[in-house]
Amino acid sequence: MLDDRAKLLLQTLVERYIADGTPVGSRTLSKAPGLELSAATIRNVMADLEELGLIVSPHTSAGRVPTARGYRLFVDSMLTVQRDDLSGMPSQLAAEQPQKVIANAANLLSSLSQFVGVVLAPKRSAIFKHIEFLRLSEKRYLVIIVSPDGDVQNRVIFTPTDYSQSQLIEASNYLNAHYAGLEMEQVRQQLKAELQSLQSEIANLMQAAVQASSDAMSQPADEVVISGERNLLSVSDFASDMGQLRRTFDMFEQKTQLLHLLDTSAQAQGVRIYIGGESHIVPFEELSVVSAPYKVDGQIVGTLGVIGPTRMPYERMIRIVDITSKLVSNALSHQK
Repeated sequence: MLDDRAKLLLQTLVERYIADGTPVGSRTLSKAPGLELSAATIRNVMADLEELGLIVSPHTSAGRVPTARGYRLFVDSMLTVQRDDLSGMPSQLAAEQPQKVIANAANLLSSLSQFVGVVLAPKRSAIFKHIEFLRLSEKRYLVIIVSPDGDVQNRVIFTPTDYSQSQLIEASNYLNAHYAGLEMEQVRQQLKAELQSLQSEIANLMQAAVQASSDAMSQPADEVVISGERNLLSVSDFASDMGQLRRTFDMFEQKTQLLHLLDTSAQAQGVRIYIGGESHIVPFEELSVVSAPYKVDGQIVGTLGVIGPTRMPYERMIRIVDITSKLVSNALSHQK
């Protein structure tokens, strides 16, 4: 356990390093308000912190920088999050289609943090709320499928029969009246059992539409929406190391590691902080992730967050992520 003096020194060192980005020496700390310790005493305490693995001395400097373990202690026990307003944070997100809400949230996270905003999109519903047909040309039709959460999928179908506008309306009315609110597999099974009682031409159209709708809903959505990758080019911690940048951009492109991270985050309530180097969850030592789940009608459906350097202003990132998760939850819950 650290005593109060060591905790205050570590807190001051981390805050100064986050602000300035340069290793912090004993002389700099001796001038910090509230410490009121001699340079010799500070050096002794820093030696203790280094022995505990909380700070480390880069080989090019006599100063110290926090380790992943040091950052963890800082964010878990020394960080106080103020609840004052964030400049540029909207009071709400428009209750639009889920894809639009997710894209807006990723952009908001990126613009406010000046790092990378990521959102794990909700899983696509297999239930349909409404279906319509639009004639494109002879024997070629657009099937428009609307899910209960407002997600819209379009599929083009080709049929051996050319249908009139009245037949298209009849088919959509029948499907909406009898099957709305059911999963597509249920619709397919029930429709199959009722074929004998339906006009064969209309039945064939509905079968083709249900198959196309089932295919559309079974395809995964754009699972991870990412915004602001180029912001990392202006972060000094990354800009000086092209290999590091390349690995990070590969992670954004492949998305597999991001999916794993965000899936893990979805299992926890509230804001979580993942610091690179402390576990396998964040693959690179130079990265940290601040994330939070978002909900629809009280149920967790996805996760969002900010990805940036370990030397990020955690207090501000926590507030940005926390408020954005609430905005997304409200927008998705009220857009129905």
